[in-house]
Amino acid sequence: MHLRKLRRQALIATDLDRTMIYSRNAFHAATDVPTVCVEHLEGAPLSFMTTTAALRMQTLTEPAAVIPTTTRTIKQFERIQLPGAPWRYAITSNGGNILVDGVPDMRWRIDIDAQVRAGGATLSEVNTELRARIDDSWVTKFRVADHLFTYLVVKPKEVPDGFLAEWDAWCRPRGWSVSQQGRKIYTMPLAVCKSHAVREVRRRLVENGELTAAAMTLAAGDGALDAEMLRTADSAIRPRHGELEQLNWTHPNLTITRASGILAGEEIINWFLTSSPRLKTGDSNR
Repeated sequence: MHLRKLRRQALIATDLDRTMIYSRNAFHAATDVPTVCVEHLEGAPLSFMTTTAALRMQTLTEPAAVIPTTTRTIKQFERIQLPGAPWRYAITSNGGNILVDGVPDMRWRIDIDAQVRAGGATLSEVNTELRARIDDSWVTKFRVADHLFTYLVVKPKEVPDGFLAEWDAWCRPRGWSVSQQGRKIYTMPLAVCKSHAVREVRRRLVENGELTAAAMTLAAGDGALDAEMLRTADSAIRPRHGELEQLNWTHPNLTITRASGILAGEEIINWFLTSSPRLKTGDSNR
């Protein structure tokens, strides 16, 4: 016997690192708050949520279609044991991959690759140019993520003055952009965007009856790579830390948390639960 589908009343697209989950270095002042580890790397605890946030996140999954939406690669995402899993849909690689029941959707990826090729420079061309502009005195790692984009791990205080602006000026006319989040500098195709993938997942959920056509889209994120996703949501929230905070980025649909660090993650989940009357009441159509 098949259970009837639950028609959810909201779609929640949420960034993960420094939005939902936090390394110990990102806790800020909240060092004595009860936490639960949600990610290990080589056996060592790596990422955490407050215990309260973890419990409340589980309550989101019945009234809302929660879509983890991350710049992490598929492999990096799979390390996370996020409350509420398993996920029907997840977005990784900054929107370059959509996972359906944990499996990459190859039709989506083929289309993304075609858009990147049509947009200008190839990944190989970008990497060749980037390598000519960097050196080991300030770059500790050079990584290619899911054959889609590149990121550097840098010593932030050693990054040469003007590097970001000059590199972005080279990239933009060629269909790419540059963004720094902490120790990482991303070089990303303009075609690879979280908001595009969120829109596609929403279309599928409405089409197959898992999401009502009138459902709100809510979003959360802390970095410049999240900005378009936040801007195009019906309502959005960002923490009082991170790249968007440094840029003083805002938008008419945007709420900014009072807290920073790991307590901002808890505040974001509370905001999801109260920002829509449908979520607050847990009302749903079956």
